[in-house]
Parts: sequence; C-alpha cells; structure tokens
Amino acid sequence: MKYFEVTFQIESDFEFINDVLSSKLGEIGFESFLEQGDALLAYIPKDNYDSKLIDEIILNFPIEGCFNYSVKEMEDKDWNEEWEKNFFQPIIIDDKCVIRSSFHQGTPKLEYEIIINPQMAFGTGHHETTSSVIRHLLEIDLKGKTVLDMGCGTSILAILASMRGAKDLLAIDIDDWCIRNSEENLLLNNIQNVTVELGDAQTIGDRHFDFIIANINRNILLRDMPYYVKSLNKKGSLLMSGFYNEDIPMIEAEANRLGLKKISVKEKNNWVAVLFKDEK
Repeated sequence: MKYFEVTFQIESDFEFINDVLSSKLGEIGFESFLEQGDALLAYIPKDNYDSKLIDEIILNFPIEGCFNYSVKEMEDKDWNEEWEKNFFQPIIIDDKCVIRSSFHQGTPKLEYEIIINPQMAFGTGHHETTSSVIRHLLEIDLKGKTVLDMGCGTSILAILASMRGAKDLLAIDIDDWCIRNSEENLLLNNIQNVTVELGDAQTIGDRHFDFIIANINRNILLRDMPYYVKSLNKKGSLLMSGFYNEDIPMIEAEANRLGLKKISVKEKNNWVAVLFKDEK
C-alpha cells in the first residue's frame, strides 16, 4: 500500500498543539505519527488522503498557533532495512514481554518474546495504543478462549494472545500488506492457531468470540462496535484502543447502549486502551 508522509512544522507550543493535531488527523484517517524536533510527521494511506480535510482542520483549529505542512509520497517497499538503519529498538513491556525484530540480538529473556519484521512503516508495537493493549493482555486470562484481532496490522496482538493460551484466533485487516506481513510474523513466532483474513468488520459474519481486540481509531470503532458486540459471546470482553482519553465518554456511551460495561483503562501519553465486558 502506498502511504503519504505529511510533515507539519509547528512554531509554537509544540507539545500541546501536537496532541490536539494528532487527534484531529486521526479522525480523518491518519494512522501513525512521529515527532521529529518541532515537526509532526503523520502517515496516511494514499487512497485516503484529502488535502481539503487537512485545510479544514487548520482553518478551524481550536488553538492559536502557526504551522504549515508539506506532503511526500513514500516508497512502497519492505521497511525492515529502514527500521534497522534508524535503530529500531526492542520494546520491553512490564518486564514480561519483549518485542524485537529478527535482526536484534542479546535481548532480555522474558516470559514472552515476540519477533516482528514489519513490511510497512507501522505496527511494531512502539505506538502507545499497541503497548497499552499488550499491558491489558498480559493481565487477562485468555486460556482456551476464542479471540478476534480486528485491524490486526502485523498481528502482534494475536500472536501475544496465542502465547497467552488463546485457543482459536482470527486476525482481520483491510490492507493486503498487513495480511502478508501477519502471515510472515506468525511463522517467525511458530504460531499455528491464527487465521488471517482480508476484510473489514462485515467480514466477521456469524462467527463468535470470547474476546475481541479492536485497535483502530475512534470513528471506525464507533461505526463498527455493533458488529463486535453481535459477535461477542455471552459475558465476553471487548478491548478497544486507538483513541484519546477525552474520547472515552463517547466510546463508553455507545458501549453502554450495546450492553457493555467499562472494566478498566490503561493510558500512555493520553492514548488509551479500554476493556469492556458484556453485561447482558
């Protein structure tokens, strides 16, 4: 998949404007963000890019500030070499899980080791939403449970769920790059009980799960939550991430309407992962 890299040069109150701008951009389809000095680099699939929506965000931006943006198309290529050249570092979460690429050596021996070779610029576990979901998964009993990883990316979450004892798992993503990369990562980690499919929430069909993970973005979660709840077994759990702390009331209201109750929240740099349970 082709991606655009949009660079926003921020000339005042970078940290505050960066947080608000990232949130606004996430609402129009931007998938990943990287701080570089006083600039915010934002990444979006080429097919989803719309300069008019960006201009509208800037025009109606709620904070006084000065920033301009420039756009460049990224190469459609294997990103392993790029990550290695840029010193992509292993990640350690709660001293229980280490996430590394196959080129890393000498990482700590922890309870769980996940090998991820990203075939795109995103999905390594560095983003706050992914690490917060992982922290949830490290605490939850998944033994013998059926699991859906919606918007699976590299399938890092499905891999950990399998390592934590989940029985049968389905990983779905709309991006064929993610499907190919997921299949490679499953092989690297010797995971054999995860099925990977190309599609969206409608792809779930009539299948049911004890535990559903959806790490996407606020608008898609709000749109697709009825599909998730329909596919959730009685007393099952839904773990959602990809949104900010201030978005929780909106997400929780829809979850409550569908019969779910908020159980716990994990937060990192204002990004959150929220666990809900079926109470019907």
